[in-house]
Amino acid sequence: MHILTDLFFTIISTIWDVLPIAAIIFGFQLAVLRKPIPNLKKIITGFILVLLGLGFFLEGLEAALFPLGKLMAQQLTDPSFIAHGDSEKVLGWWDYKWVYLFAFAIGFSTTIAEPSLLAVAIKANQVSAGSIGIWGLRIAVALGVAIGIGLGAYRIVTGTPLYWYIITGYVFVVIQTWYAPRMIIALAYDSGGVTTSTVTVPLVAALGLGLSTTVPGRSALLDGFGLIAFASLFPIMSVMAYAQFSEWTAKRSKNQKT
Repeated sequence: MHILTDLFFTIISTIWDVLPIAAIIFGFQLAVLRKPIPNLKKIITGFILVLLGLGFFLEGLEAALFPLGKLMAQQLTDPSFIAHGDSEKVLGWWDYKWVYLFAFAIGFSTTIAEPSLLAVAIKANQVSAGSIGIWGLRIAVALGVAIGIGLGAYRIVTGTPLYWYIITGYVFVVIQTWYAPRMIIALAYDSGGVTTSTVTVPLVAALGLGLSTTVPGRSALLDGFGLIAFASLFPIMSVMAYAQFSEWTAKRSKNQKT
């Protein structure tokens, strides 16, 4: 009964949040374009399904994904697990190796399951006449996110400043942009944005907050956030690296034939 009550209030809150979007769309259609709304019944049905879907999704985050991410972080950083029962052991950054592996796996799996990335990969494949593979792009982005989340987990464990990684990362991005094939640059930058969507963000945010609250000496506010920045930055580098590697292998095979 408690879950149904929370779900009801979540859906009401979602309706309130979506109302401005509906007002803008219908307002422009009726007041600016001054044309009737085509397929009005389908559009209203779609809005209702979106509202219900968002309501169930948001309630699912609160009921399952956020607690799950926090629980996994707590278990993986439990001194009894890391130190194997040795309470006097001084923990170093390498003792959290299972945390890094878990962060890598979560980053990769959630990105592969990201529907927004699949949509972008399909469109890129269509526009490029098949030269950009759907699975190639998805795996390249997923590897970038996985490396970024793993490195972000390392940052939380060690407590090093976030800007060190972000500034250094964007320096590499600028250098890569100079040498990467022109056809992939815009797509690479967009790939960093599609990773911060419905599937990836909740688990990544829960993991960061869980780590920062369980690793000794860390602050949830100062250290718990920032993983999403890693998830946005590193796919840019991995997609451009994927394009550069593909271009290099194509040139190499062409030279071998000649």
